[in-house]
Amino acid sequence: QLQLVESGGGLVQPGGSLNLSCSFSGVDLGYYGIGWFRQAPGKEREGVACVSSSGSRLTYADSAKGRFTVSRDSAKNTVYLQMNSLKPDDTAIYYCAGRILLFRACDLSDPFDYWGQGTQVTVSS
Repeated sequence: QLQLVESGGGLVQPGGSLNLSCSFSGVDLGYYGIGWFRQAPGKEREGVACVSSSGSRLTYADSAKGRFTVSRDSAKNTVYLQMNSLKPDDTAIYYCAGRILLFRACDLSDPFDYWGQGTQVTVSS
């Protein structure tokens, strides 16, 4: 079992930045890859970025490359999503999710088993 809690969302102007946090708890935490996903109103959920269980392998959706950075602090059991150069199209509820993932990079099309409650990100002037 894995429990995840997101924080750090809010309202930001276009071109601004936000740093989302995902704190996770449970057992065998070192086995889990953690992903970030988002869902905008009227749209399907999409993957944004994910980090492997070791923290060394990072995966990004095309929409996130060059603007977003995912990182993992295993000592704090926290994964971050630093988002820069935000656009109105980035407006969505952002979720973190976990799945057991050993010895490989995560794939945003993998099924993730555990989900947080989400945090709202709104990019607007």
